[in-house]
Amino acid sequence: MSETIRNMYAPDQVSPPGKTLQEVLELRGMSQAELASRTGRPKKTINEIIRGKAAITAETALQLELVLGIPASFWNSREQQYREALARQKELESLEDQAEWLDEVPYRAMVKLGWVREQREKSRQLQEVLMFFGVASPDRWNELWRGGQTAFRHSRSFRSEPGAIAAWLRKGEIDAQSVDSADYDSNRFKEALRRVRALTRSMPSNFASLLTGECSEAGVIVVFVPELPGTRVWGATRWLSSTKALVQLSLRYKTDDHLWFTFFHEAGHILLHGKQDVFLEEPDHEQDQKELDADAFSREWLIPEAKYKLFKRLRARSCAAASRFAYELGIAPGIVVGRLQHDGILARTECNELKKKIDWVFE
Repeated sequence: MSETIRNMYAPDQVSPPGKTLQEVLELRGMSQAELASRTGRPKKTINEIIRGKAAITAETALQLELVLGIPASFWNSREQQYREALARQKELESLEDQAEWLDEVPYRAMVKLGWVREQREKSRQLQEVLMFFGVASPDRWNELWRGGQTAFRHSRSFRSEPGAIAAWLRKGEIDAQSVDSADYDSNRFKEALRRVRALTRSMPSNFASLLTGECSEAGVIVVFVPELPGTRVWGATRWLSSTKALVQLSLRYKTDDHLWFTFFHEAGHILLHGKQDVFLEEPDHEQDQKELDADAFSREWLIPEAKYKLFKRLRARSCAAASRFAYELGIAPGIVVGRLQHDGILARTECNELKKKIDWVFE
């Protein structure tokens, strides 16, 4: 969303243009009756315009320009500002009656992260949240997120905290709008995955921009969005259009092994499954066949099964052995440690020094 648009001047109160017209008449010593005579408008109409009961039409604005020498554009602009101000006031009054809906979303957490601006009045807070979601009312939000997003019905987190999950997903959509990307190409994406796999070993400080750059050239937008209280989600995949896929990562567990397994898992969804599918990765998520396929895809890309079986036969259970195996594979040692811990070959407390920590840096 353009900050220029968001920060446009929108005064709380705008006087009716008739007030300005009355001031002009007083300065010139002209009565309402004389103005009516000069413009050809009924006296009643002129009086109602001055009292704000009638609008200045485009035709009247042209007549005022001829009679008073003040451009029609000025009168049209004043009229538009006034009618818009009335509409805004009516909207705020309506939002006041719907302020309880704010309990659906983690407004304070969104403010803290800078996703919405802080407001004191409930109606203004609600206005900020609706603008964030790009909907005109709580009813429209309910229709879109509770009724329309059927792909999230199997998500336990979405059922328990729909507002938090929806806000997290929406932030991903917003951030994706600022990423330039080519149209999706599966072959290019596979090539990008090979380069990203090699990136896991060096893991430079700008790995996120390198990752997003590689994927965007293949039509896959990758965004990093910090989790909100109640989300418990570490990844999501969906298609924004037939030519643009979106992978959203939260860095929930903040170690490189989990990050890269999640990323390649999401990549598996893109390459293996349909464009109408939406996937949320969360604790105890339902392991249907598509999730199992994505898990297998991620495991094979990071640590090919044939090589992994050979390594296990060697019964090497030390941190040094894990590090050597990672070097042979050309991946980060933390990925190997994470896999060995997951399979029970290493304890959860063993070799964690080989994992790289990842955390958010907020300006």
